[in-house]
Amino acid sequence: MHNYNFIYKKLYEHYGPQGWWPADTAFEMMIGSILVQNTNWRNAEKAVSRVKDYLKPEIMDYLPENELAERIRPSGFFNIKAQRVKSFLEWFRRYDYDVRQVMQMDSNYLRQELLNIKGIGSETADVMLLYAFDKPIFVTDAYARRIFYRFGYDMPETYDGFRSEVEKHMSNELNVFQEYHALLVEHAKQICKKRPLCEVCPLNTVGEQRLN
Repeated sequence: MHNYNFIYKKLYEHYGPQGWWPADTAFEMMIGSILVQNTNWRNAEKAVSRVKDYLKPEIMDYLPENELAERIRPSGFFNIKAQRVKSFLEWFRRYDYDVRQVMQMDSNYLRQELLNIKGIGSETADVMLLYAFDKPIFVTDAYARRIFYRFGYDMPETYDGFRSEVEKHMSNELNVFQEYHALLVEHAKQICKKRPLCEVCPLNTVGEQRLN
């Protein structure tokens, strides 16, 4: 059986707590999760900084879409992303822009609502669930796939199949899932790159825990 908990432990010991998501508010986190689609965090961060004065949902909701698009230009695909932000705000308005109200919803129902928003896919929905709405969930991003596949894990090909496989072997703790996602991202950026630095990988000892 794959030891997902052991991988988490080794990464945590090596990198320490990550304290993700990098944002001052839940709303900023959600906007950032849309702006980072198909780009790197550096570009998304530039875009977020250009809308700092509008990072309250009731304010951004009334910002004209063309002006929003121009402000988030550094994130790339800015016209499309402006439409996605507006679609998200239309949904959020139904809950009075109240994160606490949304948190009371059942996880599966909330996830489906997010997926019904134009431009919100599984990964974006799940990071919102995890970091804004405090729902323990495993984010199956490209970094997670890269790391798990390289260690010989025979994971399901579908997004939800991969996610469910990890979740059923993990404790249902919010902080663990938040840290796990952040740690996998950090590991993929520092060591498990497209050209991996395997000789310095902190997961080398994972093989002792029947990794393959």
